[in-house]
Amino acid sequence: MKIHQKYMLRCIEIAQNGLGSTAPNPMVGAVIVNNGIIIGEGFTSPYGGPHAEVNAIQSVLDTSLLKEATLYVTLEPCSHFGKTPPCADLIIKHKIQSVVIGILDPHDKVAGKGIQKLKDAGCNVTTGVLEQECRKHHKRFLTFHKKKRPYIILKWAETLDGFIAPEKEKRNDKLQPYWITSPNSLQMVHQWRAEEQTILVGTNTVLEDNPKLDVRHWEGESPSRIVLDRNLKIRGDYHVLDGSIPTVILTEVTDTSKHLEGITYKLIDFKKDIGLQIATTLWEENFNSVLIEGGSKTLQTFIDAGLWDEARVFTGNTNFKKGIKAPEFSGKLISSRKIERDHLKIYRND
Repeated sequence: MKIHQKYMLRCIEIAQNGLGSTAPNPMVGAVIVNNGIIIGEGFTSPYGGPHAEVNAIQSVLDTSLLKEATLYVTLEPCSHFGKTPPCADLIIKHKIQSVVIGILDPHDKVAGKGIQKLKDAGCNVTTGVLEQECRKHHKRFLTFHKKKRPYIILKWAETLDGFIAPEKEKRNDKLQPYWITSPNSLQMVHQWRAEEQTILVGTNTVLEDNPKLDVRHWEGESPSRIVLDRNLKIRGDYHVLDGSIPTVILTEVTDTSKHLEGITYKLIDFKKDIGLQIATTLWEENFNSVLIEGGSKTLQTFIDAGLWDEARVFTGNTNFKKGIKAPEFSGKLISSRKIERDHLKIYRND
């Protein structure tokens, strides 16, 4: 393995530590090398905090070594003032002579300006190292800025005979999810929730299951809840309206007297292009990823519109014979694994 690729892999590895906390900023990883020895590492702090390059530089014990060091970073250093000063300026200040970059930043405030600033200061800049791997790593950030929508992940669990929920007669009177999969699979779903900015469900899912949509079975922050409620059918005593987690209701009801305090309401036209309107609304709200957990109609809406990037499908070891059918879709299978008695397949929309 070439030396640049070796250190860029390390950048990607440590950058994963920011998953679920840096958004809408990208989760960047940075490594500083002097004479073949790593002297500093850093990844992006939670949103509003220092970027990866800053953390890496601050981790170096002997800053005199920076003048003869190479900085590796998964994404082009920023060149503008945001919540923090430009990383490119800090690199120049410490006279780091070589910078190796995975991919360019598509953000219109950067987009090559960071690289140009470094070059103008006499820095030797190398780009495109492990470019495909870095693109995959920064998939949420790239989708948000290039496609003007969040990275969309579909998730559901289905039975061996292709149902995602049983007929009503099989359910008890208590409003709660009907679990098809094992506790380990449930814990994995809560981990996924902690990794994304938002989670979205439709009205029927709330009325039938009364889900909390939190991460109580995993460490981390619960994602913002996005709920489709065309006619505001969901009462205030349902979990999604308890105000414990930031919640956005997408509706067509304009009467603000029906709005609950502490809940955000956004208007969309349910008569046309619902999927595109939802994606655009989330982009406008600065959400760069969404985990869509159902129900079947909501999932199918995004599938039919071609508005999805990943589908994560559990198959539980049971049959319903009757009930609500699982969504129909086609995608490229990218992984398959067993989790206890369940089978998890992950697809990509190519």
